[in-house]
Amino acid sequence: MAGEIPDLIAKARTGTGKGAARQTRRDGEVPGIVYGGGVDPLPISLPFNVLLKQLKAGRFKQKLFNLKVEGHDDVRVICRAVERHVVKDLPTHVDFLRLRRTTRINLFIHVNFENHKDAPGLKKGGVLTVVRPEVELEVLAGDIPDHITVDLTGREIGDVIHINDVTLPEGVKPTVERNFVIANISAPSGLRSAEAEDAGA
Repeated sequence: MAGEIPDLIAKARTGTGKGAARQTRRDGEVPGIVYGGGVDPLPISLPFNVLLKQLKAGRFKQKLFNLKVEGHDDVRVICRAVERHVVKDLPTHVDFLRLRRTTRINLFIHVNFENHKDAPGLKKGGVLTVVRPEVELEVLAGDIPDHITVDLTGREIGDVIHINDVTLPEGVKPTVERNFVIANISAPSGLRSAEAEDAGA
């Protein structure tokens, strides 16, 4: 299961329409809406600085949040749209989608590498080059893995590790069908230089 899903604290908005949205922005907050999940849409507002910090952290639309609104049950949400000011590029409105536990979503999941000591290639001085520290996977909202694991046991210099080499948790699959590279074990720079010289000779 995933690590702790971060909380996103919002307030319910009573007014709707452009006038109410402008007032929300004047109050230092960003208006938004939460929809889906078989429940009526809920107008909300988020502190501007909190939202901006999350946006600057990157991949905001791929992160799952636990939305907390006073007077309403906590709900898992994912961002579906962020409207921005045409000149200042600052957020002016945000849309969130409620998720049921059975909803399938795309998220970036961290890749862990284990058993370094059991990789002959690393013992010989090889270098583990991580091409993708995270991979985008299709997962169930109610069963999100904290990470996927790459076992380095038996890996030699020159080995390339693809997504198909990784055992994914049940119900999890890559968002792209291509068998992309996650990492490789390359020769140490000194050995590469010597090989290049030999090839030149």
